[in-house]
Amino acid sequence: MTESALLRLRGVVKKFSAFTALHGVDLDIHEGEFFTIVGPSGSGKSTLIRLLVGMDEVTSGEIHLRDQRIDQTPANLRPTCMVFQSLALFPHMSVGQNIEFPLKLRKEPAEKRRDRALELLDLLRLPRDYYHKRISQCSGGERQRVALARALAFDPEILFFDEPLSALDYRLRKTLEKELKDLHHRTGKTFVYITHSLEEAMVMSDRIAIMNGGRFEQIAVADDIYGKPVSRFVAEFMGEVNLFEVTSEDGKTLSAPGLTVNTTQDGLPANGKGLLMIRPEYVQFASATDRFDYLVEGQVQEEYALGSRIQYEIKGPQEDLITIEKLRENRLENAVGQHVRLGFNADHIHLIGEA
Repeated sequence: MTESALLRLRGVVKKFSAFTALHGVDLDIHEGEFFTIVGPSGSGKSTLIRLLVGMDEVTSGEIHLRDQRIDQTPANLRPTCMVFQSLALFPHMSVGQNIEFPLKLRKEPAEKRRDRALELLDLLRLPRDYYHKRISQCSGGERQRVALARALAFDPEILFFDEPLSALDYRLRKTLEKELKDLHHRTGKTFVYITHSLEEAMVMSDRIAIMNGGRFEQIAVADDIYGKPVSRFVAEFMGEVNLFEVTSEDGKTLSAPGLTVNTTQDGLPANGKGLLMIRPEYVQFASATDRFDYLVEGQVQEEYALGSRIQYEIKGPQEDLITIEKLRENRLENAVGQHVRLGFNADHIHLIGEA
């Protein structure tokens, strides 16, 4: 991945009558990266991608592809392509005809179209004899691959994806996540992906952008989004999390009701307040003699089996719920109803400052 900004947004605003869907969005997407935009329904992610491919017009602001402004360029003249959730394949055409369709629009010779279609079948790891197969005879995963092949036939500079895997069953979705990541590496294309699935974003992306209320809350690599969120919203959106409201008189010694603190911690200003974040996998059941930087007591309320993991919900001292996760082999016997002591250490926490 190069560090050049292939796609640049500056101050992009989108309004629908009195409603503002995007509030002055700035964004740089680098050439060759897999960039994923994640957010809840209504956050603005689908509106943003429609502006990027030219399906809607910006209210104000600019979109640049390389050094060319494209926000006023019609969709059919942009060197981009969209893979929709519905795939939008032509059911009356064969696989080969679907893949060749953009080449036919460009009036490419039939022989050249066929050669390119066969190359793309190879690239998407579909048998060449699928060239004559009807779309109606293809499975869901095969249709996804055909849609990708057709998008690549455009030879776009950027491929946009609007939740293309959301309608598939879990096993197929996990398979295609890996295939998409592999395809990205093999083609070197720039992928911009929209999803509501945190797992998809974490598995595939070079960088992730979290949207909320028409703005980006955080843009970073997956590990930083998960481990070092900049706000309560991002922390809670990126999976199970425990948050303790803390204060600090000297900027180093934290305090919170019911939390025993055995260490100092930088991260808050003097007389400041914030959130202490700890992910469930880093919280341990502690004995009376175990020493941890942070300790809290509670009562186990629920136990949930999550395949290879077990999740526990524990009522804390402030009637809040603390979540922890253990591997199945570390299961706590007869857990529900037990009074437990929980511990975690400073190298696994993250402090989120609050204004």
